[in-house]
Amino acid sequence: MKRETKGYALVLVLFSVLALLIYGAYSPARKAQKQQIFCIKFKNGIENRAIEHHMHDFAGLKHEIKEIVNYSAGRTILTGKASEGYDVMHYLTFQSEEDMKKFEKSAAYKEFVQDNQENWEKVLVVNAEIQP
Repeated sequence: MKRETKGYALVLVLFSVLALLIYGAYSPARKAQKQQIFCIKFKNGIENRAIEHHMHDFAGLKHEIKEIVNYSAGRTILTGKASEGYDVMHYLTFQSEEDMKKFEKSAAYKEFVQDNQENWEKVLVVNAEIQP
């Protein structure tokens, strides 16, 4: 009886794995179509700790806002007059313009802006279509 039960369990496990493989192969992936780039210039004299806090909090939005398909960020490489450039850039990808609007209206993003905007000198947001 135990041997027969093990056989049924093995068959059940194999069918489950096969079903998951088939589902993964045929389920549509979230394809990014739109990108938003946030360029931030911090006010003079802002401590590095405040910048790191900003970076950490912005990155955390990906886990709170389901419309974000992908996120990356980094500090800019300054050339020329550093005071005219932007300090950091955030790259977000979305499936649609509607998802971009939902992101901008989300409570989590609004809270991020409220908590960090006093440290910003200027912000530039660039929206773009992702070309295949």
